[in-house]
Amino acid sequence: TRHSIVCRKKCNLVHNVALHQKASQSSENSQLGVAGHAVDGKRDASFQRGSCTHTEEESDPWWRVDLENEYTITAVMVTNRDEHENMLDGAEIWIGNSIETNNIKNRCAVISHIPKGRTIYLYCSPAKGRYVTVLLRGSKKILSLCEVEVFSYRERPLPNVALQGEATQSSTLRGAAASKAIDGRRNSYYSDWFCSHTAEGETDPWWRLDLRQTFVIVSIKVTNRGDCCAERLDGAEIRVGNSLQNNGYDNPRCATISHIRAGKTSTYQCDGGSMEGRFVNVVIPGKSKTLTLCEVEVYTVPAGKSLPSCL
Repeated sequence: TRHSIVCRKKCNLVHNVALHQKASQSSENSQLGVAGHAVDGKRDASFQRGSCTHTEEESDPWWRVDLENEYTITAVMVTNRDEHENMLDGAEIWIGNSIETNNIKNRCAVISHIPKGRTIYLYCSPAKGRYVTVLLRGSKKILSLCEVEVFSYRERPLPNVALQGEATQSSTLRGAAASKAIDGRRNSYYSDWFCSHTAEGETDPWWRLDLRQTFVIVSIKVTNRGDCCAERLDGAEIRVGNSLQNNGYDNPRCATISHIRAGKTSTYQCDGGSMEGRFVNVVIPGKSKTLTLCEVEVYTVPAGKSLPSCL
């Protein structure tokens, strides 16, 4: 379950404040499993290569990073090891200014499960603290972490990287090129040549944006046509990924557009703000379809480097 995010007029962005900070843990299994391996900046999921922490088998094992200063923390990113993937199930992430586990007041999240070798984003209701603690409750438990990244506030608007991208589409009606949807204007009148438009009555018409590099895609804004035919966009799928197979339709789905009122802009969050990809596709599945987009905005952070605190 994603935790709530406080939204502000400007999105806040910060790099990983846990990187190379002092880390400790309740015990150490070997020199391969020292606490500092979880803040070395490497998401290598192999314990055998010396990239992960490892406690002894014990009751309530914990791991902690000292950020040296108090931060307002909005998200934590955790990388699981490439074996024994269930060991992290149920681990709790706590934030506070005390090193006593009984006195930590703010729980950021509970890790239900992380597939082996994978990294997940865990959003926190913004909480202030100097220490971030991962606690695994129970007897005969082992806590092993391959990377822990901690994100906090700094005022800075997220960029709309669509403006620097390159757009294409399955076909073009008259002069309504794909690039009309990334010109930076939300004018919704196709009749004034502000929107993209495929040929009438196509099968599975699509529009695609190449961002030129991979980003973590936080949200996508879509502006619908305002002078006609708003229902044409109903059921369109937004897909994000790095593949061009099947014109990008094989990439994971960010969202399905149920309906956008004529001339209005709707925002879609991709997997809670953590979907990575270079290509953004909008496709309407089915026969006799027409795809018109008046603006597509893509708000991102660099892949693997930063994370937004609001969408």
